[in-house]
Amino acid sequence: MTSDTSPSLADALAAGTVVLDGGMSNQLESAGHDLSDELWSARLLAERPEAVTEAHLAYFRAGASVAITASYQATFEGFGKRGIDRAEAARLLALSVDLARTAARQAADAGVRRPLWVAASVGPYGAMLADGSEYRGRYGLGVAELERFHRPRIETLAAAAPDVLALETVPDTDEAAALLRAVRGLGVPAWLSYTVDGRRTRAGQPLEEAFALAADAEEVIAVGVNCCAPGDVGPAVEIAARVTGKPVVAYPNSGEGWDADARAWRGGTTFGTTQLTAWREAGARLIGGCCRVGPESIGEIARTLGAA
Repeated sequence: MTSDTSPSLADALAAGTVVLDGGMSNQLESAGHDLSDELWSARLLAERPEAVTEAHLAYFRAGASVAITASYQATFEGFGKRGIDRAEAARLLALSVDLARTAARQAADAGVRRPLWVAASVGPYGAMLADGSEYRGRYGLGVAELERFHRPRIETLAAAAPDVLALETVPDTDEAAALLRAVRGLGVPAWLSYTVDGRRTRAGQPLEEAFALAADAEEVIAVGVNCCAPGDVGPAVEIAARVTGKPVVAYPNSGEGWDADARAWRGGTTFGTTQLTAWREAGARLIGGCCRVGPESIGEIARTLGAA
């Protein structure tokens, strides 16, 4: 876990490669938890918080140095649909950070001696809709409306003192602009990570344009991609590094595709360690996995990169 003598995540990225965790949902499902509702893994913040801690701990023990909290689909609006009021929703958002911190302490007690960091997940507007629209973007909302949606949750998560805010699975530039406005001045660093299709965002904007939004944002310590096909990572990493000059974050899915109608993964796995060195050479410094990438794969990443 981080301490007064541990480096900041930004300093660690400047010095070398840091390993992220993998998918929270697949780890919870593998432990036997049912995530078949609109709150997804965020439901367990209220019902089984110890399960979330156990999932984080599995990744820390496997070799991850950064845990991404179970707040991706946790929003005031989403909780409100389930009859959870704003005060309790705020408590659950803060709890997501506390659970990751608890896992870091448990990992240290179990003998993990490297610094461990907590990234508070801020998922896109489409994640709250739970209809797959985070893979399309273009919700019909403007930047100001998206900022109003994101700001209360971001402020609540920032107040829980994570090491970094993970602005992740962002499908288009309007939402990225809103998120960047919402994190300004909070005093908590952030990374900005798009979900992409080839060299474009899911909404179709060129990645050069998308990454340029964060180039001069002081709060942003890394930019990159997540929740995409492994084959899309290499070109995106090169573009992100060239356009922004910042460290790049890369955490793709296993290569399987998400069927939003069936709420199930389809196809085979294409994620492997052979791509990792090329990603790092292109500028990736924060590397892990997203959906369907579990502790075993994260351990392989850590061993391959010499970052365990």
